[in-house]
Amino acid sequence: MRESVMKGAEAFYKEGNEIGIVVLHGFTGTTQSMRPLAEAYAKEGYTVVCPKLIGHGTTPEDMEQSTAEEWIQSAENAFAWLENRCNRIFVVGLSLGGTLSLYLAANKNVDGLAVINPAVNVPEMVQMAKSELRFVDSIGSDIKKKDVSELTYHKTPVRSLKHLRNLMAKVHEQLSEVKAPMIVFVSEEDHVVPPDNGQTVFDMAFSEEKELVHLENSYHVATLDNDQDLIIERCLEFFSRHVNAKVE
Repeated sequence: MRESVMKGAEAFYKEGNEIGIVVLHGFTGTTQSMRPLAEAYAKEGYTVVCPKLIGHGTTPEDMEQSTAEEWIQSAENAFAWLENRCNRIFVVGLSLGGTLSLYLAANKNVDGLAVINPAVNVPEMVQMAKSELRFVDSIGSDIKKKDVSELTYHKTPVRSLKHLRNLMAKVHEQLSEVKAPMIVFVSEEDHVVPPDNGQTVFDMAFSEEKELVHLENSYHVATLDNDQDLIIERCLEFFSRHVNAKVE
């Protein structure tokens, strides 16, 4: 039986028009980190789903029992929910959410994706996954902005790090299958995922149209940081451009 969900970590669903957007949060994080984006997209009339990834938003002990396959399933279920309602689907993700967005783009018919500090090769986490401890320190709430914090776990299950390591390796191998239009946001200073991950994604994806946006005033959880408005603005412009291009 799964644990009860933290206040603020609940999934977000909003039905709107026939353009759907999947919004995916990060590793050990919650929907709280992505809610400003999800709400901004919904306000524009889009149909938006921001799922709580299995094992997240409850307790570290609950996350310890979850698997990478279940995180993928959470993302795929959200995608399927939109497929039943929409004729075009975009995906947006932060960190692990970015990794899962890339997975969806490589394996589903995605119309475009926006990834924020996506994780595909994080040597420090791979090293932490080798720990003989059950839990290691929290990796959450890497935010430059004063008085802002991420709703996240206070410790990280090592078993979950092993699942993350394997998922990153799988997605890294599939980057050449990512062909949808893409925008990659990269914080120039990130204490969780090395910024070169974003460059790797940008270089290895086969998208004909791709753009790299450097975030100069945010750390890892950029969706809650100083560049939040910039990310929302650039995403909305990206969606609008590709929706209109298909209409034409």
